[in-house]
Amino acid sequence: MTGAGSAHATYLLGTRRGLDACASPRGTFAVLALDHRQNLRKELRPEAPESVTYAEMVDFKRAVIRALAPHATGSLLDPEIGAAQCIADGSLPGRAGLLVAIEATGYEGPATARVSRVLPGWSVEQAKRLGASAAKLLVYYHHAAPNATAQERLVADVAAACRSADLPLFVEPLGFDPVTGGKLTGEARRRGVIETARRLTAVGGDILKAEFPYDAGVDDAAAWADACAELQAASRLPWVLLSGGVDDATFERQVATACGAGASGVLVGRSVWAPAATMAAGERDAWLTTEGRRRLERLVTLVDREGTPWHARPNPVTAAPMPGDGWYREYRATA
Repeated sequence: MTGAGSAHATYLLGTRRGLDACASPRGTFAVLALDHRQNLRKELRPEAPESVTYAEMVDFKRAVIRALAPHATGSLLDPEIGAAQCIADGSLPGRAGLLVAIEATGYEGPATARVSRVLPGWSVEQAKRLGASAAKLLVYYHHAAPNATAQERLVADVAAACRSADLPLFVEPLGFDPVTGGKLTGEARRRGVIETARRLTAVGGDILKAEFPYDAGVDDAAAWADACAELQAASRLPWVLLSGGVDDATFERQVATACGAGASGVLVGRSVWAPAATMAAGERDAWLTTEGRRRLERLVTLVDREGTPWHARPNPVTAAPMPGDGWYREYRATA
């Protein structure tokens, strides 16, 4: 099929380019995650998070990005206190893949029916204009919550905007107990994470950013592996693992299990940089360039050795037609 002779062909060239920009040459992800906003206040000053200033958060993000972004396959930043600032001062290397968050931090509504939303005044189009390689949408979700359908609609709407802009979308669902509003544990966590993957990857997006589908505190390698195998079967998209704030040693074990089941890598935040958050500037910078870098590089090596390249799994990007003669005539925004 050629572009000139095909009706309504979809050429996902920008999406493929964006995913490649955030991945290793082999096609695995070891993305540094630093899109934290309100949660970052708690990391920087646990005893008085409300006293943390905007300038302090920007300074910390610039320091982490300067030290670690050159060693990651990409970096995830927010539009409020991270992405623009790290571009403007050169902290983010020009060749680095950049994922930008689309959502507002936190949620509205009750804890048992959490409502996610796009950050007011921000959009996929603006992220693309900023120079993002990809967008990321965090969505609070449980399939049994009363507003599950509305949350699915949000994912579908953002995915459609990304497809129109030819910008890849990483979808990051965070689960919760729809009865108590608390964290999911035990079998409920496994069922929640897997059912979420099954439902949301059918809605839209290009990469699933998944929670580990088993309790980290349960030391059962076989159960971990079985849960990750279920997640692999449930997801229609390539998937990566989020760190969720567990310690670095635990996360490395989770990553090895996930990659063994078919994951394409990680988006890792606090497991790499959290200890630096409460350090004075000089100590912080020294720690980031030594221990922080070592933590990140161990993950880069692990996922590139054991992860499944994102393009090895059938997905909408790899299924797009090869451009032929006259392809550019049909390369335009889609509804």
